[in-house]
Amino acid sequence: MKFMDALSAKVAAKNARVVFPEHKEPRTAEAMRALDRDGLCRPMTLGDNTDRYVQALIETRGMKERIARRLVEKPLYRAAAMVAAGEADAMTAGAEAPTRRVIEAASMSIGLADGVSVPSSFFLMNFPDGRSLVFADCGLTVDPDAEGLAAIATASARSGEALLGEARVALLSFSTGTSGAGASVDKVREAAELSGFTGPVQGDAALIPDVAARKGAGTGDANVLVFPNLDAGNIAYKLAVALGGAQALGPILQGFKKPVCDLSRGASAQDIVAATVVTLALD
Repeated sequence: MKFMDALSAKVAAKNARVVFPEHKEPRTAEAMRALDRDGLCRPMTLGDNTDRYVQALIETRGMKERIARRLVEKPLYRAAAMVAAGEADAMTAGAEAPTRRVIEAASMSIGLADGVSVPSSFFLMNFPDGRSLVFADCGLTVDPDAEGLAAIATASARSGEALLGEARVALLSFSTGTSGAGASVDKVREAAELSGFTGPVQGDAALIPDVAARKGAGTGDANVLVFPNLDAGNIAYKLAVALGGAQALGPILQGFKKPVCDLSRGASAQDIVAATVVTLALD
């Protein structure tokens, strides 16, 4: 896809160092070779500078030395500590480890970006007609409250700007404006007010200008879609893949101080390469 070609060129110019704590896993090892061969980044295995990693966790995260030393013995935490120490620019993991473990390591060792209250995730959806959209949160936050949903929208806007050049955010609901009522609509409305983005808005009004005009719901050209809960987001992205032929890259974590890529445990080597490229493009 031309979009991914452009993103790859942008990422290659950064010459970023990416640590892969699961470097012995076959798909990960194959992806590392491909990333290195194509000049997309500098893949790294786990380092052995334990004292430096421990010191980084003490200085940047306020961690007690005994806890830091215990943590850096674990591959995920050692990789995250390498990022915290400045020895790596990003980390990619999750081919073997569950998402919650990747997030725990990143949260404790790298930390969240300024102004971000909760980590979240998104999928970069590349459609056959050439469109690329951000779908969030489709892989992490089960049922955010209004403040959490606003935080997801804000983080997704930053991701959209980095990947798409411009973020046009819509907070989705079964209701557009005041056409429907209920607790879920109220939550989306409050999140829209807190974040300053369009919502609540139905999916068609978010994406089709004529529908948006009829319903008085913005411009109908959203490229960042924020779903009210994980049920809606996860169902939507899987339907887009199954019925719309979309390519779904992710889930990509967002909200951390440095790029962190969480892989699906079913990811192929090609998926790992693509997800790493998308993650690096966020920084």
